Amino acid sequence: MTRLSVNINKIATLRNARGGNNPNVVQVAKDCERFGAQGITIHPRPDERHITTQDVYDLKQVVTTEFNIEGYPDQRFMDLVKEIKPAQATLVPDPPHVLTSNAGWDTIKQKSFLKEVIADLKEAGIRTSIFIGTETHLIEAAADTGTDRIELYTEPYATNYAKNKKEAVVPFVNAAEIALKQNLGINAGHDLSLENLKYLYEQIPEMEEVSIGHALISDALYFGLENTIQLYLRQLKQ
Repeated sequence: MTRLSVNINKIATLRNARGGNNPNVVQVAKDCERFGAQGITIHPRPDERHITTQDVYDLKQVVTTEFNIEGYPDQRFMDLVKEIKPAQATLVPDPPHVLTSNAGWDTIKQKSFLKEVIADLKEAGIRTSIFIGTETHLIEAAADTGTDRIELYTEPYATNYAKNKKEAVVPFVNAAEIALKQNLGINAGHDLSLENLKYLYEQIPEMEEVSIGHALISDALYFGLENTIQLYLRQLKQ
């Protein structure tokens, strides 16, 4: 079964636009779980442009499904994650100033750094996942970092889906096969939507988790949050 983890960064972005606490990030997380989400994902950036440090502490108290914290593993992130102890820490290579994660790790050039960070997190009892592209040599090298899982960066799939979905998915199917041979769990995320999620799932049913935020929250403006989560869950059923 592939789990749906709802990334609630955009809820925090909307709240921060006006100040105050509307919409309430904690309540939305609880509602997402109540409506069927099997995980909550956040990405607390240093500038707190969406999720704040206080949000992380507040969410820790209420999330009952899988709590997944994404971020670049600088000292601030590592200290926070080791204190909160989420179910999973997803490591992304983007520096603080970028708009959104837009590339995977170079697991060869940054192997030593990743090995040290991942060992630190695993010592704290936190499952690790690293954001990565589909390059064979990088996925093979990911296994040497000690990570439990990889998260496939799916923007190229989403971009090319409308042009030729069969061609678009091939690199990801191949990447998944390599990951499984390396005994790595497979997550996926970035630009997944109601349009393209089901086909990806059908081609890679071994995925353990998909993390979806922007498209899901945008769809919720039209369909409502409960209905939208149910629509996404239906895409993850055979």
